[in-house]
Amino acid sequence: MKDKITEKDLKLLNKKKGLKLFLSRENISISRTLRYLRYENRLIQLQEELIKLQKWVKNNNEKIVFVFEGRDAAGKGGAIRRITEHLNPREFKLVALSKPSDEEIGQWYFQRYINLLPMKGTMVFFDRSWYNRAILEPVNGFCSDEEYDIFMNQVNDFERMITESGVRLIKFYFSISKSEQEKRFQDIIDSPIKKWKFSALDKKALELWDDYTDYKDKMFSKTNTIIAPWKVIKANRKTKARIEAIEHVLTSIPYDDKDLKVLKHVYLED
Repeated sequence: MKDKITEKDLKLLNKKKGLKLFLSRENISISRTLRYLRYENRLIQLQEELIKLQKWVKNNNEKIVFVFEGRDAAGKGGAIRRITEHLNPREFKLVALSKPSDEEIGQWYFQRYINLLPMKGTMVFFDRSWYNRAILEPVNGFCSDEEYDIFMNQVNDFERMITESGVRLIKFYFSISKSEQEKRFQDIIDSPIKKWKFSALDKKALELWDDYTDYKDKMFSKTNTIIAPWKVIKANRKTKARIEAIEHVLTSIPYDDKDLKVLKHVYLED
């Protein structure tokens, strides 16, 4: 934090939300309070722009797919929630698929995802996507080497086909450190309302850290293409990661009435 509290900082602290936050939590410092207030103010600014973006999508019959990938507990779901929090739920869809059914296993791998692509004027958010076969499945033995190789040979063509058909595709990878993943897993285990999220796969994730890394590197080298590049978000700090993801969404899509002053604003945590 800065050595001195500025006049702008004082105004933030003197607002009802700032006072309530500072007084309601134990062992919270002025710097942490200011950091959270700055985050909330920035988030509101960006969410107002997201509403404009959604209106533009509907009015122009646009189709947008957002892919969120990353290790378990990397913060993908939290980022999606902040992006969609104030959007019209009738005009976007959140997809978080469970394991495929026996019928789906017998289909072409991409078929279940094709059926979930957006209609005109809508957006789809994939909390994990077809890229399960690039990392999660081979690491955990859920697909054969042949199935993995077929996927890696086809995925770029698949993405080229959907983008040439009018779908805007934005791919995020949320990256966290091993120590941060371990800390977040422990927080989930210790929470009576979150511990249901801790799965058998999560339990193995730390043991298989290096395997995940190897397959992640292969995925980036093959699928970070001009038509569908990856945006890597360093996500050890959740608030910063959420802001960076939303800023990328807003700068990547040419929606109407874009407030460039908002997008050029520099977000400072400290």
